[in-house]
Amino acid sequence: MKFKSLEEQLYRIKRGVEEILPESELVEKIEKSLSTNIPLNIKLGCDPSRPDLHLGHSVVLNKMKDFQDLGHNVTLVIGDFTAMIGDPTGRNKTRPQLDMKTAKINADTYIKQASKILDVKKLRVVYNSEWLSKLNFSKIINISGKFTIAQFLDRDDFSKRYKSGVPISIHEFMYPLAQGYDSVVLRSDIEIGGTDQKFNLLLGRDLQREYNLSPQIAIMLPILEGTDGKMKMSKSYDNYISFNDKPNDMYGKVMSIPDELLLRYYMLTTNIDLKEIEDYKLMLDSEKITYRDLKRKLSREIISIYYDNDIASQAEQHFIDVFVKKVAPDDIEVVKVNSNIKLIDFLHEQGLVQSKGECKRLIKQSAIKFNDVVVSDVNYEIQPSMNAIIKVGKRKFIKIA
Repeated sequence: MKFKSLEEQLYRIKRGVEEILPESELVEKIEKSLSTNIPLNIKLGCDPSRPDLHLGHSVVLNKMKDFQDLGHNVTLVIGDFTAMIGDPTGRNKTRPQLDMKTAKINADTYIKQASKILDVKKLRVVYNSEWLSKLNFSKIINISGKFTIAQFLDRDDFSKRYKSGVPISIHEFMYPLAQGYDSVVLRSDIEIGGTDQKFNLLLGRDLQREYNLSPQIAIMLPILEGTDGKMKMSKSYDNYISFNDKPNDMYGKVMSIPDELLLRYYMLTTNIDLKEIEDYKLMLDSEKITYRDLKRKLSREIISIYYDNDIASQAEQHFIDVFVKKVAPDDIEVVKVNSNIKLIDFLHEQGLVQSKGECKRLIKQSAIKFNDVVVSDVNYEIQPSMNAIIKVGKRKFIKIA
């Protein structure tokens, strides 16, 4: 295979990257790959702690796709064994441990969703239980003996927990060691991760040296903020855009991101050329285009990645009808009400709110409308004779008859 030049590869690899350690060694590895015509081994580890992916995950997956397109060997490491430890990164308490069966079920879903970005025909998928489950206690002691407790307590999340008196379980120290050993087994040249994975990625370099291997390069990508513009994207914060979101919901969520994050989303979640993104900034600065117009384009772009262009156009028309023209959607669900029922109970039963408490909060925030009239009474009752459209938040509708 004929690889792209060093300059072309670096241009693609550096896109959206927060830090490369050390960059000089990355250049050396690419130059060696070019001279030998041998692709580099790229590693991305994922713990299937949750069965659903969101745009925050797409940041590292897009970087993996960059390496695929450049002709290198990419390996997705499913941490089915390390999921039983639980990644302590960024945690202020011990993470719940998963059993192997749940981890494997989540992993199957993860791979299916990741295939929306990665070329599965060029993707190597491995499970770290293949080698980690076979390590005997003697081997684990040998690996553990290469590092000190002081090194681990220098790590930010461990340090904070230790100083505040929050317990740190011994098994949590095993997680970065296990992740580092994955790099030894796979002989990875490059490992990709978020900036919160810096300690783990660099420990992998150290462990490879202990095994007389060429140490991997750590490529760290930024953590994507969620639609609230403040916290990292997470299902826990309800500020996420899921790979599996319905197109209409996905469109509306993208439209809700803060203006100041718009170009960052273009950079990290799409494949649009950097030059074009730079042009967008100039157009915004000169007021030749509005944030609203660019958000619409971004919404279409993202939906096209996870669905297709036609569905993206349909989602845009739905958004225009519902949120610009204020028309209820054509596919609105119709539910027959046979007896009096409290609004909060009805919406909870229909799945439009996750809990009755959430419904009460939405009512207090004037976020629920009954025939376009704001509901202010948490004890509001729906009666069988009513024929109305209920709007919950910005994007959810239901009709009662």
